[in-house]
Amino acid sequence: MRRKTIQWINTPVISEAIFRYEKGLLPNSMKLWLEQVLEIKSEKSIQKSSTK
Repeated sequence: MRRKTIQWINTPVISEAIFRYEKGLLPNSMKLWLEQVLEIKSEKSIQKSSTK
């Protein structure tokens, strides 16, 4: 299966998602999507790499 790439994101939508991400108000699926889109390292992945 070919992976889809994001070509366009609505600025007000991404801004609201970032705001909710910072407040901890996003559902997990949206949080993971935003971390992937913005290439954010989640706290879980930071903790895993620091314990190795």
